Amino acid sequence: KYVDIFEKKIAKYTGAKYAIACVNGTSALQISLKLVGVKKGDEVIVPSMTFIAPVNAVDYNNAKPIFMDCDKYYNIDLDKTVSFLNEKTHTINKKICGKKLTITVNNKTGNRISALIVVHVFGNAARINKLVDLCKKKNIALVEDAAESIGTFYKLDRYKKKHTGTVGTIGCLSFNGNKIITTGGGGMILTNNGKIAKKAKYLTNQAKDDPVYSVHNEVGYNFRLPNILAAMGLAQLEVLPKYIKRKKIIHERYKKKINKIKYLSISSTPYYASNNYWLNILEIKKNLTKQKLSKIIKYFLKNKIEVRPLWYPSHLQNKFKDCQTYKLNNINKIYKNRLCLPSSSQLTKKQQDFICKKLKFFFK
Repeated sequence: KYVDIFEKKIAKYTGAKYAIACVNGTSALQISLKLVGVKKGDEVIVPSMTFIAPVNAVDYNNAKPIFMDCDKYYNIDLDKTVSFLNEKTHTINKKICGKKLTITVNNKTGNRISALIVVHVFGNAARINKLVDLCKKKNIALVEDAAESIGTFYKLDRYKKKHTGTVGTIGCLSFNGNKIITTGGGGMILTNNGKIAKKAKYLTNQAKDDPVYSVHNEVGYNFRLPNILAAMGLAQLEVLPKYIKRKKIIHERYKKKINKIKYLSISSTPYYASNNYWLNILEIKKNLTKQKLSKIIKYFLKNKIEVRPLWYPSHLQNKFKDCQTYKLNNINKIYKNRLCLPSSSQLTKKQQDFICKKLKFFFK
C-alpha cells in the first residue's frame, strides 16, 4: 500500500496528474523512452553534460544519441538545440502502424529523431520554453530527466509554479542514495497523460494481463518499487522542505566565502526557477591540465574532503564517441576546471569553513 501512497504524494507535490514508482531513475528513463515511441534505429537528442543514465537508456532502446552542448547552468544549450532542429533536420509524412504521421528526420543520417531528453543538471531547471513548441511541431517527444531536481520549480513565464519533470510528455525522478531525499534506490515516472501512466504501470510490473493465470501479452520489466522503500520515501518527503532550506543556506555560505578567493567562484543557479541546490559546483578560472585537476582532487582527499570533477562528457565515452555531436564548444572547455563540492544537507558550518580554508590555502 505504501507504493500507492508514495505515488499519490509525489504526484501532489510535483503537480503531475500521475506518478508511477520504479526501482530506480534509470529504469524510469528506459521505460519512458519506450512509452513515447522510441524504436530501434531511431535517434534521441541528449546533452553530453549528464550522468550516463539517460544516454544508456537511449542505447537500451536500441536507438542512438545525438549530443548537444551545455549552457552556463550545465543544462542542455537551448539555442543550439533549437538551431540544430531548425537547420539540421526536416519533417516528412510517413505511414506508421497504419497511421499517417509527421516525423522529424536527421539530414545527416536519414534516421528519425523520435525524442529529446532534457536533463535538469545538479538541480538546475533547464530552459525549455522554446523546445516545448518546437518538439510539438516536429512530433518529437520531450522527456525530462529530473532525477536531481526534486523540489525545483519554475518561477517565470508560462511554466510558473511548474515542477521540473511535469512540462514535457514525461518526466523522471530519482531517489538514489545521493539525492536530496532517498529511498535507498528508487525512481518515479511523472506524466499528465492517463494512457501513458496506465502503460507505465503495466510494463514496470511484468506486463501482467492476468496475474492469476500468469498471462503476459507483452514483454514486461521487474521495475516496480518495493513497498518498504516506498515507506521510506514517504518519511523522506516530509523533511524535503527542511532539506531544501538547509541546502540554500549551504549554497549561500559557499558563495560568500569562495567568491572572495582569487581564481574561484561557485556556479550560480538559474534566475527563472527556485532551485533545490542539490550540488555546489566550484569554478576554477584557470586552464587546468588533467594532471593539475588530479593534484587538486588528491589534495582534498588527503584532507578527508570528498570532491569530484564533473562527469566525463558522454560524447567522449568509448561506447558513444562515434555518435553525432553539435557545436560542443562549452562542454569541451569546462569539464576540466570544475569540481563538485560536498553539498549534503547534513554539512555543518564548521565543515564548510574547513573546506573553504583548504581551498584558500591551495589557491593562495
